[in-house]
Amino acid sequence: MLIIKLIRSYLFSGSLCLMLGLYSLSNATAAPAEQTAVFSGGCFWGVDAVFKHVRGVSEVVSGYAGGSAATAHYEQVSDGDTGHAESVRVRFNPAQVSYQQLLQVFFSVAHDPTELNRQGPDVGSQYRSAIFFINTEQQQVAQRQIQQFTAAHTFPSAIVTQVVPLTQFYPAEDYHQNFLALHPYKPYIVMYDQPKLTQLRKQFPGLYQ
Repeated sequence: MLIIKLIRSYLFSGSLCLMLGLYSLSNATAAPAEQTAVFSGGCFWGVDAVFKHVRGVSEVVSGYAGGSAATAHYEQVSDGDTGHAESVRVRFNPAQVSYQQLLQVFFSVAHDPTELNRQGPDVGSQYRSAIFFINTEQQQVAQRQIQQFTAAHTFPSAIVTQVVPLTQFYPAEDYHQNFLALHPYKPYIVMYDQPKLTQLRKQFPGLYQ
């Protein structure tokens, strides 16, 4: 009898482990992997802050895209001749916020897509409007969104946003990260970036966090 009980106990434990394993595998399969998006819309301080307040976004890093590793430094990028644009890398959960929704926030709140090589007081190609796509799907979604905005005359002037492939993203210096949260009363932040958060809350209340 003891042997039979041990066998039954062993079989039960094995079945339980198998069931738990299958359950965990099912949950892992069901959970969508996080995705990455890279946007350039002027000074990265404000764009960073906007996306940090979007539900479903887990991480935003300020940095540089469009140039080489050798020139991915603020002092050099600021000269405007490195090919880099001040950018943000956004990690997001597509089950909570879609890439298209991020695009809508980017175009409607984070920056003005009709300004060529500038944003507000900041002038130069490093402040250009650009979407650095990771794959063909992102490219198509971005191009389609621009076409829709253009057809609907959403903006008073033509959209000048570039849609280009991402070759590499380089994180900016530590003192640029999470800048708005660390310097909320800096005059530039108060004048140009805090209003973006107000607009995000107003235009996308369901996405604001």
